[in-house]
Order: sequence, then C-alpha cells, then structure tokens
Amino acid sequence: MDIVNQILEREQKKSEKYKPITVEKHLELEFDVGTLLAFDSNDLDTKSLSSKKDTYLQSLTRDNTQLLLNKVWELPTERIDEAVVVRLPQPTTILPRAKPVPKPKPLTKWQEFAKAKGITKKKKDKLEWDEQLQKWVPLYGFKKAAAEKEKNWLIEVPQNVNPMTDMYEKKATEKSEKVSKNELQRLKNIARARKVKIPRVGIPVTSDKASATQLATAATVAKASTASLGKFQDKLPKEKDARGKGIHELIPGKERKRKAPIPTPQAERENNLSMIDKILNKRPKIDIEKAVSKHINDEQLQRSEEKKNFKPPKGKRKAAGKGNVTNFSAKKPKGGRGQRNPSKKNPGRKRR
Repeated sequence: MDIVNQILEREQKKSEKYKPITVEKHLELEFDVGTLLAFDSNDLDTKSLSSKKDTYLQSLTRDNTQLLLNKVWELPTERIDEAVVVRLPQPTTILPRAKPVPKPKPLTKWQEFAKAKGITKKKKDKLEWDEQLQKWVPLYGFKKAAAEKEKNWLIEVPQNVNPMTDMYEKKATEKSEKVSKNELQRLKNIARARKVKIPRVGIPVTSDKASATQLATAATVAKASTASLGKFQDKLPKEKDARGKGIHELIPGKERKRKAPIPTPQAERENNLSMIDKILNKRPKIDIEKAVSKHINDEQLQRSEEKKNFKPPKGKRKAAGKGNVTNFSAKKPKGGRGQRNPSKKNPGRKRR
C-alpha cells in the first residue's frame, strides 16, 4: 500500500503543475488577436499583490495568456510543412513602432523565372549512397567535403591539359570562382530589391590617381556609350584606343574573338598529319622567264670580265704594211682619272 500511495502522490504533484485551460473572470477580457493583445479590466487583488507579489503576477499573467491562446485556437488552422498554423486577422489596435513594418522580400531572378515556368521546389534527401565509398554521404556540409577528399584522392589529368598542371589547385580555383560568382549574384539581387542602380562597368582605382591604362580604358568605354557606339566621336590628338584583356567585354557591340573549341585527340592527329604532308610535298615554283634572263645576264657579266682580264702574249710583232716594230709588252700609261696633281707641272701637248 505504501507503493500505491507514493505513486498517487507523485501523480497528484504532476497534475498540480498543469492547470486547466478554462479560466473564470468577473469581466471578460478585450482581445486584439491580430497583434496578440489582451486587455484585462478586472480589479487587482491588493492584498495578494502586497504579500506575494511575484507569485500573484505570475498567476495573473498565466491566466490572461491562457485566455488569449484560447481565442487564437478558435481561428481556422492549416498544416504547412508538418506544422499547424493559423492566419491572424487584421489588427485593430495601432501600436507605436520605432521602425516601419517589414515588407515581404521581393523575388529573385530565379524565383521569378520558377514562378513563371511553374517550377516547384522539391524537398531533397540529406544523404545519398556513394557506390565508390560504399556508404551514405551527406549532400552538403563539412562531411561532404571530407567525403569528396576521400573519394578524389587521385585525379586524372585530361589529355588536353598540360601534364604538369596541379588538378587539386585548379579544382580549388574553380570552386572559389563559383563562390565569388554566387556572392556577386546575391549582392545584385539585394541591390535590385532596394532599387539601387549598379554601373554596368567599373574601373577599380587602387590609388588616389588613376593610371594611364585606366584612363584610356575609361575614355574608350565612354565613347562607346553613344548611340553609334563611338563611330562618329572625334579623337583627341595623340589619343590611342585602349587595348588589353577584357576591353571587348566593357564595350557593347564590340566583336569578341571566340575561343576555338579544344580539339579531340583524333582531330589533332589528323591536323598534324595534314600539316606534315603539306610541308613534305611542297615544291618550289620556278619562273622560267626570270631564270633565262638571269642566265643571260650572268653570261654577259662573265664575258665582260674575260675581256677586262685578257693579256696578249709576250714578244714582238710587225705591223702589216709598215716596217715599224710594235712592242705589245709595253704598258699603257694610266690616266689621271679626272684628277690633277697641283705639284706636277704639265708641259702641255707636244706639237709635231
């Protein structure tokens, strides 16, 4: 019997903690369910307030809160994501606020697109089965990164990439670029929601004065901002167009050089073979007329050289019809070649 009495006392103590949901008041409370307010116009018990202040106020607050919750549960309920909620009516009491009522957040570009196309967000599982690791792997979080590190302990280098490339560093760079891109898109959504105009292009200035390259880039972009894309804009003296990486992206309507797609190993092999065939089968073009004229010119030059270097045989010959003797070995006196020697006196021409 002692055990039964102990159980009954324990249950009685537990029941004393939980009071009933029905509360009796002399005057009914005034409620504003829209702002979750309850006005109690009943008189306070001064004796209890003076003797047991904390206990009395706690009990009074509990009763009034219970009455307010009873009014809330009288409203129609609905279930959203495994939670029971109610729609509060419009408030009737105007309360002073330090800040205005927050407005609903505007939709992002993706949310607007999904709403227009009727795309609904589906709840995804938190875990997925990995065939390589043979275990359940989370879809996000630090455990996902640890699983990826364990899974990709060896990364194969593709054929179209330099074999000395660090694939781990390349993968980390691509991941950081994606994170930066998402952060930029998030900031753009915030600016669009607050109706802040974002400049289309920006030139970062690291110091108080801009460099010559930045000024040239700014001038080129400003000229291309006209309706004719800078076609009829006059240039300043000694002005040069900005050149460099990324200029085509800043200027609207500018032709951009598209990167050639990476060829497959088979296509690259065929291109190399065709190039080798062109080099080996290439024959020089012979211009016959030019070759003949060059040959004739060479023969004439050779003959003229032979005439200049010709020397007659040594000895004496008699001139035909005369008794004089001509010595072919005598050298012909050299001329002055148009130059006079002022120290040498010219006796003049000897008359016969």
